[in-house]
This record gives sequence, C-alpha cells and structure tokens, in this order.
Amino acid sequence: MKTNNLGYPSIGSHRELKKACEAYWKGKISVEELLETGKNIRTHNWKIQKNAGIDLIPSGDFSFYDQILDMTLTVGAIPERYKELKKDNTKSNLDLYFAMARGYQHDDLDITAMEMTKWFDTNYHYIVPEFTNDQQFSLSSTKIFDEYKEAKANGIITKPVVPGPVSYLLLGKEKESGFHRIELIEQLLPVYHDIFRQFTELGVEYIQVDEPYLVMDLTDKEREALKYAYQSLNEQFPQVKIILTTYFGDLGDNLDLALSLPVDTLHIDLIRSPEQLNNILNSKQLPVNLNLSLGLVDGRNIWKNDFRQSLDTIQKVSEKIGKERITIAASCSLLHSPCNLDLENDNETLLPELKQWLAFARQKLDEIVILKNLLSDEVENIHLQEFNSNVNAIKSRQTSELIHNEQVSHRLHAVTEKDFRRKSVFPERKELQNQLLELPLFPTTTIGSFPQTAEVRKWRADFKKGNVTQKQYDAFLKQEIEKAIRWQEDIEMDVLVHGEFERNDMVEYFGEKLDGFAFTKYGWVQSYGSRCVKPPIIYGDVKRPAAMTVEWTAYAQALTDKIVKGMLTGPVTILQWSFVRNDQPRAKTCQQIALAIRDEVIDLEKAGIEIIQVDEPAIREGLPLRKSDWTAYLEWAVGAFRLATSGVNDGTQIHTHMCYSEFNDIIENIAAMDADVITIECSRSQMELLDVFASFEYPNEIGPGVYDIHSPRVPSRVEMLALLEKAKKVIPAERLWVNPDCGLKTRDWKETKTALVEMIAAARQLRERVNETVV
Repeated sequence: MKTNNLGYPSIGSHRELKKACEAYWKGKISVEELLETGKNIRTHNWKIQKNAGIDLIPSGDFSFYDQILDMTLTVGAIPERYKELKKDNTKSNLDLYFAMARGYQHDDLDITAMEMTKWFDTNYHYIVPEFTNDQQFSLSSTKIFDEYKEAKANGIITKPVVPGPVSYLLLGKEKESGFHRIELIEQLLPVYHDIFRQFTELGVEYIQVDEPYLVMDLTDKEREALKYAYQSLNEQFPQVKIILTTYFGDLGDNLDLALSLPVDTLHIDLIRSPEQLNNILNSKQLPVNLNLSLGLVDGRNIWKNDFRQSLDTIQKVSEKIGKERITIAASCSLLHSPCNLDLENDNETLLPELKQWLAFARQKLDEIVILKNLLSDEVENIHLQEFNSNVNAIKSRQTSELIHNEQVSHRLHAVTEKDFRRKSVFPERKELQNQLLELPLFPTTTIGSFPQTAEVRKWRADFKKGNVTQKQYDAFLKQEIEKAIRWQEDIEMDVLVHGEFERNDMVEYFGEKLDGFAFTKYGWVQSYGSRCVKPPIIYGDVKRPAAMTVEWTAYAQALTDKIVKGMLTGPVTILQWSFVRNDQPRAKTCQQIALAIRDEVIDLEKAGIEIIQVDEPAIREGLPLRKSDWTAYLEWAVGAFRLATSGVNDGTQIHTHMCYSEFNDIIENIAAMDADVITIECSRSQMELLDVFASFEYPNEIGPGVYDIHSPRVPSRVEMLALLEKAKKVIPAERLWVNPDCGLKTRDWKETKTALVEMIAAARQLRERVNETVV
C-alpha cells in the first residue's frame, strides 16, 4: 500500500509567492529573486511531504501563475500576438509567461492577455489555451524537467505531474472556425512523447497524468482521442507507470473507457463520488493488474477526515483487489486547501472547539499517512491514539451546540412560493424604474469595489490589532467613501458606488457579519495568479443578527444627489466561495444565506437605496460537471437568488454580476433569475460571451464589461468604444449598460482613474453617435 499526493499549494504558508510576484511586476525585485522565492517554496513543500511520509510526491505542480499556462508554454502553443515579445532578447521567459497571463503594455507594445475562466466547479481560474486550425506544437520549456531534477538534488524522488493531452485540448478554445480542438490530438501527442522520453532518460518511474475530463460528458471523438493517446504512450513507453488521475466527480459512463486504458494506476475521487467505488469494484472490465488510488481525504474542504469511514472503505477495496494494489490519497490536488492549520493560534478568531474539526493541506498529508499506518500489520500505540483522537473530534462535531439554530429552522419552513417572485413582471418594473431613475442611454457604473490601497489595508490591520479605535476607523472609512463619491461625481459617472473600503473580501466580509461562520488568519487559497482569498468556514445554521452594509451605503447616498448602488454578495457565491459544512445538503445552507441577504436587501430599500446589486459570479461555477445533474442544482441556486432579491418593490432596480464563466448552457436559468440588470465579464473574449444573450433574446438589461480589470493594461477609449459598438450590434441600445468586467479592488488608483475616465468618454461618444443617427 502506498500514499499519494496529487499536488500542494504553490502560494506558500504566508503567501510568499504572491508578494514576490507582485514585487517583481512593480520592478522591486529581480527575476533571479523571484525564481529564488519559487525554489524555496518548492523545496519547503517537498520536504513537508517527505517528512510526513508521502510515498508519491508530486513535482511540476508548482506554478508562478497557473499550471495550464505552464503547459501551454511547455507544448509551445504561444499565440501569434506574443511573437514580438518572444523575439525580444531583453525579456525573460517569465516576462513572456506573465504577458500571456496579464497582458503587456510597454515599449510601444500593447498586447491583450489570454482568456481566463473557472477551473471546473472551483473558484480557481486558469488561463485558457488558444488553438488555430493549423496549430503547431513543440516542446518549448524545460520547467517540468528542471523541477524534477531540483527535487532529486534535494534527495527527493518525485512523481512528475502533467495535464493529460485530452483534458488540455478540451480546456482550450478554438480561435477560428472550421475545426474542433480535439482534432489536434495527433499534432499534440508527439510533444507528450518528447516529455515522456525525457522523463524516461531521467529515470522517472511514475508520471501523474491528470484527465479530469473523464468525469465529464464526452463525445465519441473525445473518447477515441483518450484511447489513441494512452495506447500510444503505453506502446512508446511501456516502462513508465502512468497514474491516470480523475477528480471532481464520477466516471459514470466513462468507467469502462477509463478501465480499458493501459495505465498503472487509476485515481478516483471518493469524496465527490463515493458511489463510483462499487461500480468499479464490481465491473467485469476491472483489469487484474490495475492499481487504485483512493481519493479519501477531501482536497477541497477543510473538515477532518472520518478515519472510521475511510478505513471501512479501504478494507472493502482490500478484500476485493488486495492491499498491495491500493494507494491512499487526497481526492484532488491540495491546491484548493489552505496551507497549515498549525498557524491558527488565535483562539478568539478560531474557537478551539471548531479547530479540532479541521484539517488543512499540511494536516491532510498526515491523515493520508495515518490511514496507511492504521492498516499496517502491527499498529503502533501512537497511531491508535491518533485514531481515538479522530473519533472523538468527529463525535464532538456531530453533537456540538454550535451547529443548530431553531429560529433559522422555523423561518426556513415558513418560506412560501410567493417569497420567490417579484411583485410585477420585468416590462412593468422597467417602465416604473425608467421614470424613477431617469438614467441616460448607456448608463455608466462600476461593479462595486475601488482600489484597496496600502493605506486602506493598513488602517484595517491597525483596527483589527486594536491600534485605532472604532471611532477613528469609521472616520477614516467615511473619508475614503466621500473621496470616492466626489471623484465619481467629477468624472460624471451615472450610478455611483461607495467603494467597499470597509470590506476585506466580498465573501469574508459578509461571513464576519453572519452567525454560523468562522474565520482563519492564514487560511489563504489561490484564486488566480497572485490573487488569494481566505474563504470563511460555514459550520452552523446561518442567521443575520444585524444589518451588514446599510450604514455605509446610506452614508454614501447622503453625500450626493446621484444614485448610489447598494452592493451585496449573493447566496450562491457566499456558499460556493466558503468552506461549506458537509453535514447537510448545500441547498439548505444556501437558502439560509438567501434569507439573510433578503433581510439586507429590504433594509437597503428602506434606507432609500434605489439600485441594489447582488453579485452571483459563482452561480455558473457551482454547476455540476454532468449535465444530468444540472436541473436539480439550478432549481435551488436560481431559487436562492430569487428568494434573496424578491422582497423589494417594483421601483427598486436589482442588478447582478457574473464573471469568467461560459453562459451558453444556462442562459434560460440566468433569465429565470429575473434580475433587472446583469453585468458580465466580456472584454477578454472581445464580446464573444454576449452572443448567447443576443441569440436567446435576453429580455432584461445587460452591462458587458469593456475593461479587463484582471490585467494591469489600461484599455484605450477607442478600444472600449469598439467593444461597445460590437455589443450594440447584438443588444438593443436601450438595454446596454457600460461598466468594467469586475470590481477594481486589485488595481491601483492611477490605472483605475485613467481607465474609467476613458470608459465614460467612450459611453458619451456612443450616445452622441446614436443621437446623430436618430437626428
């Protein structure tokens, strides 16, 4: 029996990678210093895993920005627009890499970034590979080999990790018509041969090949591509032991295919889909020499493993195929887990009663190894103590008084169908809202947050440490809000926001105000690139004890005659971007959050706020990977949004915001949310995402993003005007809003001010063109 880890967080326990990357981008450290930071994190991670007792330790899982972008460089699929940068000898490969991720705007070059989207149903974002009809591939990076050798030099033999060829292609996008990307498998596979050949020469025994698409609905052509790829790799490199890795779901109708592929080990996710184990064990297709890697420790959540349950599972598998063919692992890469629970020593932030129920990445390694030790022929006393401690922690959580709230339960049972519906249909609401709001054609707004400057973050940190009083902190926030309001008035923004200076994060802030949530100090996970988030932990029934945002929004509104938009995070996004309790259905937890947000929406309306935005960027992200499971999810997810927003009068305009998602498959459900206005990320796809709203004839108003806020490059007025013209061709002018792609908290004020001034000028110019046409 072996232990296996699929991947470890790259960010560092104290977000060392984020700090180093951002310092490099600002020119504060050299490329050598950045590379050294990466090396130190990798070495630290490998040693942790070795010391924990993991047998199969990954290499190649570290990334400065994104692992799929790493693979794009490895196979040489660099889009043509970066050719000038590629030729520039003064730039490092890392500069090219970051330009592909973030765009590039220096030295007379102005290059847009590659598209970014959500990694399956997680909040991690990857950089989308771009393919053309005549796409060529070639081995173009030594990173994965260098990191294997680097680990070996540290005395650690690793298992290189690469995205599988079929999943890599399916994660990408065709940038021209006339072909499907899976047809590129024959061109791509020779690069995988080169990779395997080099690893063979280095003496590599195991290679982990990730094919998460095996848990998705596949076409016949995609299944044939999988057979072709793995038969070819096995024929060319029979000595290499491939660990074919799946996660996030059930193999389902791809089970026979997965069992037919010539690999050494099949990894399955038994947290997301424990029921698939029986299907595998009972399958007549199960090869007698296939090893199984059992994903028993939850790689995406923070709850402690239930040893008793996991041991039962391992015992069942052992009786069927024998102990020697079993590998114990986490369900997926630990990329999605915070680094180390041992850093959480503040008992006021995280109650000891709660902490004993948790395990982060570092502790999950121990859990994997302890499970193996508990199955050894001679179990040592220390392992029995660890088992007993685990049993007590699981029992403590099941019986804790912290979990249940009778008041929440009663309110949930009292919800009726009427609570999910606005008073009137959209056309009637729109007519009333037009009269009340008196907004111009192409109204301008932002998505909510303004830059969180070093000064804002310092004040917040000082307040939390008790270095400044509540009164002083509130006075500072009011000062920042007033500056933001005055500036928006100066640039003639139509719908203003207060800037969200009081908020650390769009989910964490609300979690701090709600009962049933807990927090950590160092529980960071990577969202994209250098951006990390600290998801709150939902451990019990959710309730709003008091208003959460009304004071700040009402203060901002009192400063101006213009409309100030109230800003809230939606129930599905709060659920999706938290570590969620696993002792009740997600739908039930989401409805509890929806009722809390509903109370806040109604209180904002009572405070005179005429437009309220309830962000749901994660509603698409939460979609199950199999289409057969979509209906049930969408029913409760859309219902939760409607429950949160349907308590207001017709004159109050409800906005929602979504970003970095494909909307094609769920456009009917987006329409069913019945928001008066939806804003979406659109600029990286050059308004491509808008097509589905047009073909569906989406009836409500839309704000397609014209400013990519995840890139430091500032778009020109001409560029934004061109995007708006493109949008106007498919969406009627009277239904178009003008806004950035997302909130601006990660940008600095200089970029923000320049871009927003140009955005407003573009909207004004478009109005003039439309008026001229009318005249």
